Amino acid sequence: MKWEGNRQSENVEDRRGAGGVRRAGGIGLGTIVLGLVASYFLGINPMTAINAINGVQGALPASQEAPAEQQAAAQDRNTVFVRTVVADTEDTWGKIFAASGQRYPAPKLVLYNAATPTACGTGQAAMGPFYCPGDQKVYLDLDFFTTLERQLNSPGEFAKAYVIAHEVGHHLQKIMGTSDQVDALRGKVDTATQNQYSVRLELQADCYAGVWAHHADAQRQILENGDIEAAMNAAQQIGDDTLQKKSQGYIVPDSFTHGSSAQRMRWFNTGLQSGRVQDCDTFRAKAL
Repeated sequence: MKWEGNRQSENVEDRRGAGGVRRAGGIGLGTIVLGLVASYFLGINPMTAINAINGVQGALPASQEAPAEQQAAAQDRNTVFVRTVVADTEDTWGKIFAASGQRYPAPKLVLYNAATPTACGTGQAAMGPFYCPGDQKVYLDLDFFTTLERQLNSPGEFAKAYVIAHEVGHHLQKIMGTSDQVDALRGKVDTATQNQYSVRLELQADCYAGVWAHHADAQRQILENGDIEAAMNAAQQIGDDTLQKKSQGYIVPDSFTHGSSAQRMRWFNTGLQSGRVQDCDTFRAKAL
């Protein structure tokens, strides 16, 4: 992915402390609480969240960890990378909104270590990157990039960019009123139906990530050989069916909250190929 030297966003809030390398433990009460928080605020099935967290969290053994100097350098590079990708989403969506006579209210992205307060409760690194509609901010612990590459087998900078663009997609849903409409159904429909709406919400965010990539490449030629494959692989690795099979050995479709691997890949590719926001209406699609 071509990104070095491009504009960096000022809408990045850095809350990281000066502490050392953090090592996560196994599943415990904190993880269970985290799963419940994820369920309430983020529309994630709590057991899916707990199983996924248990399956992917944790640092590598000490013998495999890079020296502190290398880790610091990687963090610094990732910080610049995140700021640059966020700026690119601002430029892309700013132009798309301007074309229809509207102003794009860009979200802030918060970098943090381990845990941080949010308007949606305490955000924790084990949740992975997430968007909080309460304060309209994206939250990211940069250690997730290591998890994405080593535990989720999704290397490549464009895979990281896809994850950020997906969370920005949730911001678009907030300002467009889509997520509020889905949230209004909570408690009014059964769990299986609520999960289906959650899946459509997540797949739409994937599609919006694809729309961003389409326009960013057309305007700034950011894509290199292998980038699209890296993003597709990331979408595949974080599909509900793939995560459930890894964590518990079998899948429960009615509990899906983000969509299957095939669905996530399909909707990202839909946005990537067309670049049209209107093609991302997952709520009217008969087949996902």
